[in-house]
Formats: sequence, C-alpha cells, structure tokens
Amino acid sequence: MAEVSGGPALSRRREVSHTSARSLLMTLLGEFVLPRESPVWTATLVDTLAMFEVEEKSARQALARAAAEGWLGSERVGRRVRWSLTEPGRKLLSEGARRIYGFGSAERQWPGDWLVLLVSVPETKRELRHRLRTQLSWAGFGSPEAGVWVSPDTSRADEAGDILRELELADDAMSFTASYGPIGSQHAMVARAWDLSDLEARYERFIAEFDNREPADDEDALRAQTKLVHEWRRFPFLDPQLPAELLPANWSGTQAAELFHRKHVDWRPAAQRCWSARTSD
Repeated sequence: MAEVSGGPALSRRREVSHTSARSLLMTLLGEFVLPRESPVWTATLVDTLAMFEVEEKSARQALARAAAEGWLGSERVGRRVRWSLTEPGRKLLSEGARRIYGFGSAERQWPGDWLVLLVSVPETKRELRHRLRTQLSWAGFGSPEAGVWVSPDTSRADEAGDILRELELADDAMSFTASYGPIGSQHAMVARAWDLSDLEARYERFIAEFDNREPADDEDALRAQTKLVHEWRRFPFLDPQLPAELLPANWSGTQAAELFHRKHVDWRPAAQRCWSARTSD
C-alpha cells in the first residue's frame, strides 16, 4: 500500500514482490481487520496465514515486524495476545484500500495532453539513475528515450516534482505539457516507453487463475477472496493506467478489472462470514 505522511510506510517495491508472510498479513489486515473496530487474536491471524502455507514462525515474525514498524499494537489478555491497528496503520491501509478497490473501476476521459520531463543523469551515477527510473516508473511514467519521461496524466506533475526534488535533480530538469505532433506514431512511442506485453501477460494469468474459480464453502471463499485481493493489489503499481485510446485492442487489463470487481463483490459475504466465525470467542 502507499506511504502515509507522518506514519509508517510500505514501499512499492515490497508491494509488487512475491508472496511473503508480511505481504499476506497486510492483505488480511486490509480486507478483514480494517472494516472492523475489534482486535484480533494472534491465533486467528496465525491460523489464517497457515491456509496459505505460511509457517507459524514466519507468521509471528510478520506480526512482530508490523508492530515494530508502527502498524499494529498488541494487548496481552491472560496468556493470549490480541492485535489492533494503530492510527497510522489504519491510515496506511485505508489509503491502500482506496487504491486497490478503486483501481480499474472507472475509465477516465483523456484530453490528449502529455506531461513530458527532461531529466539527465550521467552514466557515472548509476545508483541515482536507478532510483530515478524506479520512482518515475512507480508514478506511471514511461521513458521512450534516454532522459525523456512521459505520462498522459498531467496531474502527475506534483508527484514528479517531489521525486526530482528528493533526488536533487529538480534544478536541472525541464517539464512540458503538450499534445503529440504530426511526426511519428503516438502508439509507437507508447510501445517504446512501456512494456505493455509483460503487463498484459500478468493480467492474462490473473484471469486464468480466477475466472472459473468458485468457492466450495465459506472457508474456501475466505481463501479465494484473500488470494484475489493479494494478486490484484500489485496491479496499481505495475500498470501506468494509460487511456483506452493508447492501449492495444482487446486490452486484457479491462477484462481483469471487471473480473476482480465482480468476484470481490460475489465472494465478500461468505469470506466475511468465515472471518467473523474465526474471530468469535
């Protein structure tokens, strides 16, 4: 999920990493704990993570790290421990929920304007070049040529400015808002700026995994819902969210978004019912 000012941060690098105890824990917290005010027992979280082949030791370590980083607070009740979201943790997960559940839910109109950044970093500063590429890519920018970054979302200017200032590159950078000219192909530029074929392959794997998935019972619904959200939450950080007119025909991301939102609504009652049963004393 995303950084919250004044609170703990979950990096986007972790967000797109492979399945881990920590990332699965964050999915469970966002999907099942965030909507409720009540704390949750250690055993409930450990047992639920075990459904995804997370060993008890790894589950407990994930809880300890989440607490150390300020997302969770613990309370001992007799010989047992229960966990509650801290205020920074609740803000963190709420922002993540807005990003995850809102992603792909509506198509925005594009006026045809591009935000163009010119940023030059010497070859000798490889670490700085890597940080710039990573952070601008996370912000949805693509690079069709060395030193040139483009986005069809001109509202990204403030975010780009923050990145450049953080990397101490703002003074020498330049930015423009412009429409594409008569020379060359806009679609060819997009193909050079973003690896849409890899992204489309990821969407197609998502569709293949969940399209025909139908939970057998409430426990299976909890398992399916958790995996659905866990896999989907990577896409807001991988997909530059290009306007429809810049995407290939029959873009699989559209089908994947429709599938996610439909399955999430369909599976939610049974999954939440199973979680409630697990957390009842």
